[in-house]
Order: sequence, then C-alpha cells, then structure tokens
Amino acid sequence: MDLLELPLRRIEIRDDINIHYAEAGSGSPLIFVHGGMGDWQSWAPQWPAFTPQFHCFSYSRRFSSPNQNQLDRANHSVFSEADDLGALIDAWDAAPATLVGTSYGAYTALALALRSPDKVRSLVLTEPPVLPFADHVPGGRTAREHFEREVLRPSDAAFASEQTEVAIGILTGGINGVGSQEAMSAAGLARRLRNAQAMRALALSDHAYPALDRRALSMLEVPTLLLRGARTEAIHRAIFEALATLMPRAQTVEVPDAGHGVHRDNPGLFNEIVLSFLHRIGVGPVGLAPA
Repeated sequence: MDLLELPLRRIEIRDDINIHYAEAGSGSPLIFVHGGMGDWQSWAPQWPAFTPQFHCFSYSRRFSSPNQNQLDRANHSVFSEADDLGALIDAWDAAPATLVGTSYGAYTALALALRSPDKVRSLVLTEPPVLPFADHVPGGRTAREHFEREVLRPSDAAFASEQTEVAIGILTGGINGVGSQEAMSAAGLARRLRNAQAMRALALSDHAYPALDRRALSMLEVPTLLLRGARTEAIHRAIFEALATLMPRAQTVEVPDAGHGVHRDNPGLFNEIVLSFLHRIGVGPVGLAPA
C-alpha cells in the first residue's frame, strides 16, 4: 500500500510527547527518519521498494506535522531527537533496527547509534548537518561561516519576528539550493511550512547543531552507508568529507542528479543503492535480490 494511504497511529513516548507514525511490511525492522522540514510522508518514494522486504516505520519527529507537542524550552537539539527515536525503538520492540535518515534525521540516527549502538543494526545517512565538523576539511570553515551568516542567522531572525514564511524560504534555498525545483516549488514550500515548528525549535535552541564524539565515531562498528548528492551545497559537501574521514569503516557514495534531498531527487537510484548495501551486509530477506 502507498505510504500516504496508510492510517496514522499515535504513540505517547513520554508524558508530554506524542508521535504519529505509519508502519507496514514484515521482517527486519527499518525506520525512516526525515529531515528538518519533512514529516512521515517524506519517504513515500521509498515505501513501495522497502516494505516488501522490511518491517518499515515512518514517523514524524517531535515538532513535525501532525504532532502537536508544545515548544516550551530553548534546549532542543539532536540529542532530544535521538532520545525520542530510542524511545520509539523500545516501544515498537524494534531493536536492533536499520535507520535510514536524511539531513537532521540522519544526524538524529547517528547520535542515537553513538549513544545506544545496541539499538541499531545498520545506518544509512544522507548528509547529516553536523556543522562543527565542516571546520576539519579545507574550505569547510568558510562554508560553515557562510551558511551561518546567510542562512541560519537570517532565518532565526525571521522566526523571532514571526515571519515564518520568510524563514522557511531562506532555509529551503540555503539548505537545498535555489536550483532544487521540487524544494522551491509551491507544493514543496507548502510542505515545509506545514513543518515550520521543527525548524523554529532549532532556531530557538542554544545548541541546535552540536558536535558529536569524534573518538566514538571512529570506533563505531555499526555498518554505515554515507550518501551525498552530486550537486549538494558546499556546507553539506564539507561535512560529508569530514564524516568520511572520521568514520573509516563507513561506505561512501555520491549520487548523481541529486542535491541535498537524495531520496527525493533521485529515488530510484537511492533505493537501489540502499537495498544493495543492506543485502550486502546481510540485512533483509535471505535470497531476495535488491529491487
């Protein structure tokens, strides 16, 4: 069944946190973790390829649609999101799970794997925005400073003055690139506006983009696939190069005809690459060839 046709379920993972999700399929658990301006629907292009082979979950992170969790503090970060994901894995009895994440969702999945590797069977990560790591590669500091100056600070200011549409427009262009037709389309911007609260939470946070433990990254034994788009923005390219160095065991792939949203920009090739990786490391039905 198409992801968008599935009934949404709601689960309470703590007294004040409710999460909506969809699930389908059977077999090894696989959890899709969307990016900053996405929600559970973001993985519709992947659903038909993965549900025949895995027990799939797609959820809306804490402040994404249709969740109604209250934003009442300035300490939200990737670690809060990782705590949510860990609680979901426990509630679904899904450990160890394969985590397929993009952007802030990939950041979330990686943070959880470092904290609780027993919950994670394998990782597929597309361009996690671990901003401090950009400084570790040539030209990366310049890319980070440009991104913070031209994207994060103006969008933070727009959120602070209640100019939500302006903030989302700045973030969409700055993160995805103004050449991303889908991201900059009316429909794409509408979807991002629907999930503006998730980016507002980061804008208000004192530590939205913390560094991760470099030593723990270098020792992480969870099989990992790192993906980036061939036409991604400079900040994402710098962070990807840093992660590839910090995680010598990880496999790295550059996907053609794709920007930051690889799973959306080139879904057929994304699905093929990910399924091939998972079968190669022994995750998924025995004897079933990748789609």
